[in-house]
Order: sequence, then structure tokens, then C-alpha cells
Amino acid sequence: MLKIYHVQGTRSVRPIWLCYELNLPLHIETIDFSQTYRDTPQWRAISPAGKVPVMTDTDVTLFESGAMIDFILERYANGRLHPPRGTAASAIHHQWCWFSEATLIRPLGINRILRTQASRGESLAADGLNKTHNALQAVEQALEGRNYLLGAEFGAADIMMGYSLVLLEKFKLLEDKFPNTQRYLDRLKGREHFARAMQA
Repeated sequence: MLKIYHVQGTRSVRPIWLCYELNLPLHIETIDFSQTYRDTPQWRAISPAGKVPVMTDTDVTLFESGAMIDFILERYANGRLHPPRGTAASAIHHQWCWFSEATLIRPLGINRILRTQASRGESLAADGLNKTHNALQAVEQALEGRNYLLGAEFGAADIMMGYSLVLLEKFKLLEDKFPNTQRYLDRLKGREHFARAMQA
């Protein structure tokens, strides 16, 4: 059985949400998110970088949420929530999965760190905020006339993107400038399994 080491509101929401959408049996183990626990040898044996989530399944242990999404799709989805491999639609799916983490959210993390530093950090933080807005504009354009990233059907790329947008909404970065994106996020939040994953 899939086991996910989880802290509420973290990136573990992604694989949990996907498992719920696919109706897969799943064991969720909530861990202590304190730095003290995450620095212990027992946790570092499971998660070498000390991060959450971690997922195990018989012969594999993973500690990156995007890799977990790919693994679950490959091993258990039987073609659900993902376009056929090797197609243009599959390439676009992978693009949005990578974009949601590497391009959209990364400047937010840098921005938060640099805002605690001196004046030079403030200018770099402003640049990070600008990059986040540019990335959101790409999402906004992609969603024009669409319910989901790949069109009319919900898929795993929407799970990757949905969590990233939840973080941006929390920091009040969506506002009124991105109406397509806000409607999209509201649509995702209206899904039964999104709510279950967020409450896990």
C-alpha cells in the first residue's frame, strides 16, 4: 500500500489528492513538522533532505512531490488523469507540472527569504515578486476559454498547479489581476477530493 508521510498544508497534499482522485488505498502518516524532528537521524534516513512529503510503496521511497505524481500515474492510474505518453498533450502535461513548482512557486520562496534581509534583499525580493506575476500571467493566458490546463478534462497537472496556486492565494498574490486563474482555482477547490486532501 502507498504510504505518505504528511504535514497538513504542505506539498504532500499533491500525492494525497491524486490518490483520492484515483480511489487508491493509501496510508497517511502525519509527522512532527518541527525542525528538531526533521533533523533526527530516523527522519533523515527516510528523507535525506529532511523535507516533507515522503512516499513509500513496496520497492521505492520518494521525497519529491512531482516524482510521486509521476510514479502514481505510471504504476496505478491505467491511463487516467494523464494524456497518452509520447503525445503532444502529454508534453504539455509535463510542462505544467514542472512549471507549477520550478517557475511559479520558486520566486515566492526566494521572495520570502530575501524580505527578511537588508535593502539589497528588498530589491531582489521585488524582482522575485515580478517573476511570480509574470508566471501567473502565463497561467492566466493558458486558461483562457478552458476549465483546466489541458482543456475540458481535469488531470494530474491540475493537481500540481492547484497546490501552487493555493500557496499564492494564501499570500494574496492572485488578487483581481488573474480572473481566469482565480476561477480555475475555485473550480479545483470545489472538487471533493481537493477538500479531503487539504483536511488530511
